[in-house]
Amino acid sequence: MLMARTLVDGRSAAARLGGYAEASLMVAASTLVGLAVAPRWGNSAVDLLYLPAVLGAAVTAGLGPALFAALISALAYNFFFTAPHLTFRIQNPNDVVTVLVLFGVAMVASQLAASVRKQARLARAHAARNATIAGLARRLLTCTTKFEIAEVSSHELGQVFECNATLVGGVPEPRALSGSVRFAPNDLAVAALVLDKGERAGRSVDRAATTEWQFHPVRSGSAVIAAMGLARDDGAPPVRADQLPLLDNLLDQVALALERGRLEEEAREFARLRERDQVRSVLLSTIAQDLKPPLQAIAEAAAELRRSGSGDKALISLVGMEASKTQRYLANLLDAGSESDRRPVVLDGVTIDLFQRAVSRDGSEIHLTPKEYSVLAELAKHPGRVLTHAHLLRTAWGPAQEGQIEYLRVAIRGLRQKLERDPSRPDLILNEPAVGYRLRVNPLRGRGGSGQEAGANSG
Repeated sequence: MLMARTLVDGRSAAARLGGYAEASLMVAASTLVGLAVAPRWGNSAVDLLYLPAVLGAAVTAGLGPALFAALISALAYNFFFTAPHLTFRIQNPNDVVTVLVLFGVAMVASQLAASVRKQARLARAHAARNATIAGLARRLLTCTTKFEIAEVSSHELGQVFECNATLVGGVPEPRALSGSVRFAPNDLAVAALVLDKGERAGRSVDRAATTEWQFHPVRSGSAVIAAMGLARDDGAPPVRADQLPLLDNLLDQVALALERGRLEEEAREFARLRERDQVRSVLLSTIAQDLKPPLQAIAEAAAELRRSGSGDKALISLVGMEASKTQRYLANLLDAGSESDRRPVVLDGVTIDLFQRAVSRDGSEIHLTPKEYSVLAELAKHPGRVLTHAHLLRTAWGPAQEGQIEYLRVAIRGLRQKLERDPSRPDLILNEPAVGYRLRVNPLRGRGGSGQEAGANSG
């Protein structure tokens, strides 16, 4: 890597020298044209021949070669076209003014041309930075787990900044989430400090930090969810001051990917728990239904024996009592899942009664389409949880429509128009970007919900 940096510096020096050489050649060409023009048309138009050379040097090589072109243009005009010729002395005061004006015009023209070139270079730099950010975001979209995100982000940042990079996470004992990097205890101590304080630390940032690594926090809102470690093999600072804005933008993309991965993992875990609960409910219901007839027969037989007076009365009474108790247990199993559906969900004046299949706001009944009600009912069954687009589409439209996210957006838009007090600032049905939707447990209306959060959840 040090050799690569040396080669780059050598190429830069060669490019600068080449710019001055190009400026000299353009001025020489202007002088030759002037020597061909002057015998026929005089020297009055010769000074203008040097302006294209100055402008060309400014556009192609920059400000330094342009100023150099302006200087040697004035000297060449003085040497070849003012009396006495082939000397740098000037006898005619008008020629002095001409030389000074030529140099001044060349200076201004070179400054303007160099300014345009600088703006073009900045525009290209911004375009390259945006392309880099977009490229990282595009690659992170294919990642589904925290470790995949760590591998991709570390590789991409290492390529961008030409250094070693690894994502660090874990509290209170941080560890590398990507690659085969082995941190020394002092490196882990600095990483833990960054995860705790949320401030950059490490080489060239904090002199007190005894580490070759430079750690930068990865933030999600006000929380620090990871840290990116960067280091160069030659010991130089891995990130220059002018590269920090680009690094911060890239780390924001990493934070978004980590949050998206966390939400998707929670949604998958919720789906697994829901399927397990459904299987458990079916099993319990099946067991209860299968055992109900035999228990009923035992209870009736015990009652018949008690009436006939035959047999041990104490034993018959015990059998009847235990049979009745078991019947009550089975009845409770059958009714275990229905009680939650009987209690209405009330959120900021909106009442969702799943048992009665009724929805009202401030006491007035709200009419919903079948699909709108199916989506709302599924959200109300799991308030506060993020339900994925595929889950909601599968519930309301069936498995064949899991990819038709626009269907879901239309239904959500209709629900917000009918239920939200301000549909443009929703605080009941919230969007989790690229994941799904959730029903807020404690709406912010009346408590100063932030416009930024509402705007983010209007999708």
